[in-house]
Amino acid sequence: MNQWITVCGENDLFLDAGVCALVNGHQIALFLCGHNNSLYAINNYDPIGKANVLSRGIVGSLNGTVVVASPLYKQHFCLESGQCVERAETLVPTYPVRRYNGNVQVQLVVSLLGK
Repeated sequence: MNQWITVCGENDLFLDAGVCALVNGHQIALFLCGHNNSLYAINNYDPIGKANVLSRGIVGSLNGTVVVASPLYKQHFCLESGQCVERAETLVPTYPVRRYNGNVQVQLVVSLLGK
């Protein structure tokens, strides 16, 4: 599935905070980062804490990498690649995301580092 799916309006997102959206049965965590005004979309499932919570994490930067810290065990996941900073072998899926006519859209084409 390569089509763009409208998830919400741009005004539904808050700077440096996550929002979870259910898109065709997939929980996707959306983030609007204030320092670069960029959108990111990753899977909401924290594979270490084994819960759908990443949208509730704290957005920040580690050594220039934009990350979200899981609210459970505080591991950091890169919002661009999905790679866990503390456990390089652990990844969460990332999704293409864009702004379109005042809306936020995602594609359910999963991108995993190394695939």
